[in-house]
Amino acid sequence: TSRRATMRNHTGTHLLHAALRQVLGDKVHQSGSAVDPERMRFDFNFPRALNSDELLQIEALVNRNIAEEYPVNKRVKTLDQARADGAMALFGEKYGTEVRTIEIADERGRVSYELCGGTHVGATGELGLFKLTSESAVAAGVRRVEAICGTQAEEYVNNQLLLISSLKEALKNPKDVLKAVENLQNENAELKKHLESLEARQLVGIRNELLTKDEIINGVTFIGDIVEVSNADALKKLCFDLKNRCLISFVFQSC
Repeated sequence: TSRRATMRNHTGTHLLHAALRQVLGDKVHQSGSAVDPERMRFDFNFPRALNSDELLQIEALVNRNIAEEYPVNKRVKTLDQARADGAMALFGEKYGTEVRTIEIADERGRVSYELCGGTHVGATGELGLFKLTSESAVAAGVRRVEAICGTQAEEYVNNQLLLISSLKEALKNPKDVLKAVENLQNENAELKKHLESLEARQLVGIRNELLTKDEIINGVTFIGDIVEVSNADALKKLCFDLKNRCLISFVFQSC
């Protein structure tokens, strides 16, 4: 149901926060979050973009803690007691004398311990698969990650695998897909250079031919002709080239 999905994503933000602090350092703190049945969004203080290795470590750590099926314990405590026990609180948030704590832990140890009044699952195993979907900047020194879990994550992975399969088929099923793409990129770059060289030679030929068609009209050198060039930039370059060689009034039509 929608509520169950929201519960999974809410617990997911706590696991994500813990993983971010473990991988990036305990100076990382939550700057904001949003949870709905479809996804989770988590903002945190950090001075730079996360690299691919860090994202993989974070994702793997969350999935490991999901697989361990840690119980999610909800308790009401006094604020002083919760802080003394090590519960994390949102900076700048105002709390009453009694607070609700969410502790993801068992005899093996504590994964996460935060003050939170939101809805949560009973154990981390209920989240199923966890998948990061994006990482971006929100403001100076603030990053944002978005993630999904459960059936949404499974669908996401299946769609990515389908995309890779389609790509392999389009590339004639190479053994190394990445190498095949790199080869295509290199071939495309070489073809582009070759085409640019041919176009440059073509423009020189067109320019030389046009210079033989100049005529004087009312004391002004004039060239009017239909020229065939590949794009507007080529036509502009041709005009400037001719202008540098003589004073001309241009009447060109490209095709």
